Amino acid sequence: MHFVHRTITATVACVSLLATMLFVSAPALAISVQINGNTVALNPPPIERAGRVFVPLRGVFERLGATVVYANGQINASGNGHNISLRIGSNQAVVDGQTQTMDVAPFIIGASTYVPLRFVSSALGASVNWDNANQIVALTQSGGGGGAAPAPPAQSAISLTNERPRNGTSVPSNHPTVRADFNGAVDPNSVRVYLDGLDVTNQTTRSQTGIIYAPASPLQAMQHSVTVNGNDQNGAPFRRSWTFVSGAGAAAGGSTTRTNFLNLTQPGNGATVGSTFTVSGRTVPGGQVHIVAGAVASFGGIFTFNAGNFTGDAVADGNGYFSQSVSLQSPSGAQVGLTVTSTDPLTNETSQRQLTLRIG
Repeated sequence: MHFVHRTITATVACVSLLATMLFVSAPALAISVQINGNTVALNPPPIERAGRVFVPLRGVFERLGATVVYANGQINASGNGHNISLRIGSNQAVVDGQTQTMDVAPFIIGASTYVPLRFVSSALGASVNWDNANQIVALTQSGGGGGAAPAPPAQSAISLTNERPRNGTSVPSNHPTVRADFNGAVDPNSVRVYLDGLDVTNQTTRSQTGIIYAPASPLQAMQHSVTVNGNDQNGAPFRRSWTFVSGAGAAAGGSTTRTNFLNLTQPGNGATVGSTFTVSGRTVPGGQVHIVAGAVASFGGIFTFNAGNFTGDAVADGNGYFSQSVSLQSPSGAQVGLTVTSTDPLTNETSQRQLTLRIG
């Protein structure tokens, strides 16, 4: 019995040790990193744990123009007008003199220190997007970045079309659809959207062809400014703005008393659909329905549609019913996103639904 007990104990210990070794030494996923539109080689490469992407601190910080000093578990980085201090195993960090709490502490594998991707964004002023479908981390830093950043490219000719609300106009609703199309293809991962100076990118659906944002709460009755910036497909930057006034009272020939709504009949959230499927539902009579679908990078609530997405428009009938066929090139098993936005033609009031689907 003692021999059997020792054998079982030894076996359990070996299994536990093997599991630990596999976890620590598991090969990194084939994640590529882009900084200001340029792919960079990081050694060691990024890794993913528990649904989060972690990047090697020194490689990313130095490529964003920061210097890193490490001693006895304490990490100090400075550059681009920022100073960051953090410690291995601690969730507390100091950024520009202010204490911040990270949801995951830095850790070490071998000789490399790994930090959560979103911390890099907030600490050094770089915006971050995660393209899950293509396993691409895209870092964009205002004003360029560190020594590895390319020279500033020529200004893009990208402009905005079909702005909603229209530039310089007033709309009755305090909850309007904010939308614009691009006159050419852009890099959706680079696009940032600001409403009255507030970054609303995380709540904005972005694609190569346009942006659409449904405010989460009513806007004040005042003039608002919308700014959209990013890069075109060649990496050239653009920055465009327009203004509108919300809460301007009754619409011509109508009233602000009716409230927009959007009920989807099909598909349901999480449904398995074919490469061609139908989006149908009901909204206000004459409602203008805008549909975007395709492979989506959903990271931190961001719906960013990359190449090959579907964009279409439908108009609800006199009873509010609408239907639109959607065709995608996504392979079987792929996860796709669907954003459906209804705009009341009388008030510009918005109603939106965002779904995640799977191609069967």
